[in-house]
Amino acid sequence: MSKVIKEFSRFAHQYDQHNEIQAQVAQTLVSKLPAETFKSILDLGCGSGAVAKNLQENKYIYNMLTAFDSSQSMLDIHPDSEKITKVCGDFNSVNFIEALPQTQYDLLLSSSALQWSTDLDRTFSLLSGLSQRAYFAIFTSGTFKTLHGLAKVSSPIYSAEVIEESIEKYYPEVNFVLHTYTLAFDSVREMFRYIKKSGVSAGEKKLGFKEIKCLMENYPLDHLEFEVLFVEAKNMQGGQ
Repeated sequence: MSKVIKEFSRFAHQYDQHNEIQAQVAQTLVSKLPAETFKSILDLGCGSGAVAKNLQENKYIYNMLTAFDSSQSMLDIHPDSEKITKVCGDFNSVNFIEALPQTQYDLLLSSSALQWSTDLDRTFSLLSGLSQRAYFAIFTSGTFKTLHGLAKVSSPIYSAEVIEESIEKYYPEVNFVLHTYTLAFDSVREMFRYIKKSGVSAGEKKLGFKEIKCLMENYPLDHLEFEVLFVEAKNMQGGQ
């Protein structure tokens, strides 16, 4: 099991209390969808079900939704429905498509997950064949920019430029919008508690006690920064 999967599974039962930004991101992603009925939807990296909840709240109609996530603990708290099929698997696996109930979807969605791809080109190559239409929300290396700069560590996730370059190889029609978010805290200690339990630092190199103490004493902001790349992509040769 990868470090990312372990981190998300570890705090799955507390995830919805610490994922304010991820919830906003899912809401924004769903708001970009066209108002139509979908036969089948794949939600890749579905987590605790933020996308599914927003689809329901916005009264989107679909016949079937595949909720795919690498953490069984997350899937356990994902909403249940006779229209929802839950699948536990890792999209970084070369044969993850074999775990899906079907290989063609009307719509592909992924919110706050694809930043953990270990090979962007392989990931988007596979995804482009699953559906003609895809909507992604991907955290970029601009997330925690000040924190990383002060700690003198590089981001564990990709820059927006690298993500865009990879996506453009596999989707002929694509639109990118970069959003920034901030989340304020009463103290730096609360900030670090959020980072630990929200999953946004999953897989990141752990800082030592002295490094954390230095950050807590010198962090200049009362908030964390987040940068998210929203993607609307079409590949008329993939999917249905």
